[in-house]
Amino acid sequence: MRTTMLGLLTLTGCTRWDEPPPLPPAGAYKHDAAAENSQAQPIPRDGIAEALTRPLRKAGWFCAQARANADGRALWCRIAHHDAADTVQPQVAQFLLDRDDRLAWAWFPPTEADPEDHKVAAAAAPALTAIWPDAGAQLRTEIKDFDDDHRTDTAGDDDEMPRTGWRDTHAEYRYDWLNGLVVTAQDTPVRRWPFGSDHYATSMSSAVDDLRAGGYDCSYPPQQNCNRSQSNGYFRVTLRGDQIVSAQFGIGSRIESGRQQHPLGQEFPHGLTFLTETVRRPVTERIEQSRRTGTSFAGIVAGTLVTIDARSSTLDRGDLVAYLDIQIGAPLAATLPV
Repeated sequence: MRTTMLGLLTLTGCTRWDEPPPLPPAGAYKHDAAAENSQAQPIPRDGIAEALTRPLRKAGWFCAQARANADGRALWCRIAHHDAADTVQPQVAQFLLDRDDRLAWAWFPPTEADPEDHKVAAAAAPALTAIWPDAGAQLRTEIKDFDDDHRTDTAGDDDEMPRTGWRDTHAEYRYDWLNGLVVTAQDTPVRRWPFGSDHYATSMSSAVDDLRAGGYDCSYPPQQNCNRSQSNGYFRVTLRGDQIVSAQFGIGSRIESGRQQHPLGQEFPHGLTFLTETVRRPVTERIEQSRRTGTSFAGIVAGTLVTIDARSSTLDRGDLVAYLDIQIGAPLAATLPV
């Protein structure tokens, strides 16, 4: 007989947290620009950022500094897991460092796969152990015990989500299957979180007419998710006000006799106008390279985060059919989608 969750879980230290931590923390982005820098940068070769992300990068993750301001730096890491059908299940980790290069906050969202696959713990434990040597072992134990204890739980009458949490000398940790693991460091607050994207992105209101011209069904505002039924295409953004912070879209490719039979201009007749003129050409060239070859990519192009997940099939005479899921930029830390 399955256990029904009627209340929240008691946390280590005999405390109870009745609500999960707010994402994003209250007031994190309610501030004027504070020397915002939205040029993506590689992880530096030393310091906390390097130590924190080294285990992830060794495991095949791509990591970069997504943005910074006068108070802190936001790091973004991603890996593309492939299932048996070659469908990509991306996994992301986000970190916020303060101006003194200390970890202030971290988030390891769950993947869309079964929460019992322990991918959150597999990413978080080595990363945090690299800067807090005693943190990883307890983290693995807490998450495993929670997953094992509640494997067959169902929601109660009020649909409460079972969750757990604990503290150590470094941070406060909260974990559930909806939000994954949120880590808030002790005594390391960052009042103004970085939000810049002006280097690489324009506004949604300036881009929406061009999307419609390319066949997208797009009504903005308020719609932030546009579809193109003719090609099974989609275009969705995360925003801060009207400013685009990140953009995701899907587009096909068909190479016959060495020539592209599905030009980018069919869907973006005026080019990728949601990108600034500074980065538009190099980012477009990088996308076109993946469309020609049917290959994936994750990196920094002209100071812009670009990830491409490609699914392709080689036909007779070397012809190619592919579909690419593309993301430009990284969403703001602690916001959905990731």
